[in-house]
Amino acid sequence: MEPQQKTAVAFGEAFRLWLKIGLLGFGGPAGQIALMHRLLVDEKKWISESRFLHALNYCMLLPGPEAQQLATYMGWLLHRTAGGLAAGILFVAPGAIVMWGLSLLYATLHDVPLVQAVFFGVKAAVLAVVVEALLRISKRALKNKVMYLLAGLAFVAIFFFDLPFPLIVGGAALIGFLGGRRWPAIFIPAKPADKKGDAAVIDAAFLAGDLDHAKPSARRAVKVALVWMSLWFLPLLAFALILGVGHVFTQEGIFFSKMAVVTFGGAYAVLAYVAQQAVGTHGWLAPGEMLDGLGLAETTPGPLIMVLQFVGFLAAFRNPGGLDPVLAGTIGALVTTWVTFVPCFLWIFLGAPYIEALRGNKNLNAALTAITASVVGVILNLSVWFALHVLFARVEEKQVLGMKLSAPDPASLDAAALLLAMAAILATLKYHVGMLKTLGACAAVGAVIHFMRL
Repeated sequence: MEPQQKTAVAFGEAFRLWLKIGLLGFGGPAGQIALMHRLLVDEKKWISESRFLHALNYCMLLPGPEAQQLATYMGWLLHRTAGGLAAGILFVAPGAIVMWGLSLLYATLHDVPLVQAVFFGVKAAVLAVVVEALLRISKRALKNKVMYLLAGLAFVAIFFFDLPFPLIVGGAALIGFLGGRRWPAIFIPAKPADKKGDAAVIDAAFLAGDLDHAKPSARRAVKVALVWMSLWFLPLLAFALILGVGHVFTQEGIFFSKMAVVTFGGAYAVLAYVAQQAVGTHGWLAPGEMLDGLGLAETTPGPLIMVLQFVGFLAAFRNPGGLDPVLAGTIGALVTTWVTFVPCFLWIFLGAPYIEALRGNKNLNAALTAITASVVGVILNLSVWFALHVLFARVEEKQVLGMKLSAPDPASLDAAALLLAMAAILATLKYHVGMLKTLGACAAVGAVIHFMRL
């Protein structure tokens, strides 16, 4: 008799995994998606490859941090709203706490060398995780030459021409939709037979009929929209009525709420605009401080969009009104984080049931297959960007024949970072050393190297 396939995951076990992801989620979206893929798909086998990529495609279409939304989606699949909240909050909370501390240090001391020492080696290890995930996802998502071509075109479009992220994904979706109707063998992958003994946990639960919460409902959709829109906007209304529209807390809430609905493609897509508005329009930051905040955000776990929390802290710290500056900065950071991430829960809880219901739609699958290929190109872009900034101290952005080129200064190559990254990649790919061991070893060696340079 075959053993019965596991169809449920204990909430406590999932909670510990989400906390682990939140603590180890370095490297921006590429590293975080790689981490979730490794843990959820390969190690735990809670989520199937096809379902993971299906959810990732949806999250890539949304404004806001796609990795945090993907975690929320996965948590929701496993344990309904409570699971989505646990996954989404724990994805953000460790980085938010660290970012608050770094913002405080920046505002008061303006120097955090200890952080750089601790995370010097971690960045090299994350680069290994990213490379491993790229190879794994590419192997499984790029099934033919057309998919490789789409991935390559997406990479060229975003890396060299800086085309808007929604345009790239939308173009891929259109190609997939039309291609699926004309050449279904290329754009609509063959679906393997569902076997309870082989399915991932969540897929086995679907087969057993245990996931009623994943079925779309108009009544539920209205309820979700009302609850999360209220959570989003009622605090802003309270600030406006009590403190006035011109108060820094109200201004932060309004401004970063706007950012929450236009941040397609992650943090880098809006950093220039945020910096311009924060410096020129609102006077919250001095020129160049946005890059300092990005540098701090890159050394913390969680989404890089946490750089907005840095802006929110400094804005309120420097405009405290009658409050203590640290208290004002803390409230400003909370307001910014709140209006940045509450919409993420709205998008997932509202849309995920419909996305799950459409998994069997051939036209949608064809479009999502093409989007998956383009997403590989986007992750490659993020990975190259991350690698350049880990390995080189100076990377200059140049415009050549209408193309945007990231040109590293060869003289600024960090040989120690390169050797450490190569060692981490070798340990991960060839010797299959565990992620925690690799991260710990790289962090220890990196810290020693960093302090030896001082």
